[in-house]
Amino acid sequence: MSGNWGRRQVLALGAVMATAGCVAEPPTRQGTAGAARSTEGPAATTTAPTLGEAGPTTAASDTPGTTANGTSTPASTSPSSASPPLWQPDPNDVSPEAKAAATRHIQGLTGQPPAEVIDVQYGGILANQASVLVVTHQWGASAATGTTYDVRLVRAGSSWTVTDVLPSHPGAASAPSAAASQVLANPAISLPPAARADIASGVVHDTVLKAMLTLAQSYRIGVSVVRSGHPTYVFGTSRLSDHPFGRAFDTWRINDHPVVAAATPRTLITGYMEAVADTGSYNIGGPYSLSGSAFFSDPTHHDHVHAGYQR
Repeated sequence: MSGNWGRRQVLALGAVMATAGCVAEPPTRQGTAGAARSTEGPAATTTAPTLGEAGPTTAASDTPGTTANGTSTPASTSPSSASPPLWQPDPNDVSPEAKAAATRHIQGLTGQPPAEVIDVQYGGILANQASVLVVTHQWGASAATGTTYDVRLVRAGSSWTVTDVLPSHPGAASAPSAAASQVLANPAISLPPAARADIASGVVHDTVLKAMLTLAQSYRIGVSVVRSGHPTYVFGTSRLSDHPFGRAFDTWRINDHPVVAAATPRTLITGYMEAVADTGSYNIGGPYSLSGSAFFSDPTHHDHVHAGYQR
């Protein structure tokens, strides 16, 4: 991947998108933990230069929500209004229209109580197809209540149309490992409901959990997706993703700065990516290209940092 492409320059790619590093086409429902190993990373076929791939906490205020301008706010257990604000994409996004269409669909679909959007990230984006992961908390409910939706869309002209919605299905809660208990209680790790349930179900490998704990010693991290709600294949390929098998997690916010935001310091993101590598991750994607075989960058990972582990 070329390191000469800035985050702003990706917007000039227009309709031509490089393939993503997390899901596959055609749409496929969630995988099951314990399936064959995967190799993450961008798909082999691209149409343009790429950019860079990618708890539950003890109090509701540790689970972020979003305001109308996409900035984070605490999830509400006693909302002061009948519905949460309508989420809006960051103007620095690769394709704000795709995210806006997916989020409008989810916030209009869920009815009452409505969905409070925590984060919206790509599962994959091509020129005319996209997987958008809408991470939600149920408005007015406890911090542990909510769903992550894999929203599939197609584009005709300048309009994106939703074709399928695949909700997360975390496993039933089980006795957590020591590492899982520590992640669930760590105030520096903010986890949305689906990711919280993933960890509580025991399907997330300790390698991932210990990496989160290590990173939380130096950073406040906002996790978007761990296992459930994430597609099974790397977008545009037949290669399995690490996510459905509990071997990966995505970070959308670092020290309260969204990865997608133009104002977020580049050094904060690249320093975090390097810290992820120090935890043993073999596959690290984000908005910037770094030197080393573990790192990659593409438009899908313009909005989050992906960390994948082999075992």
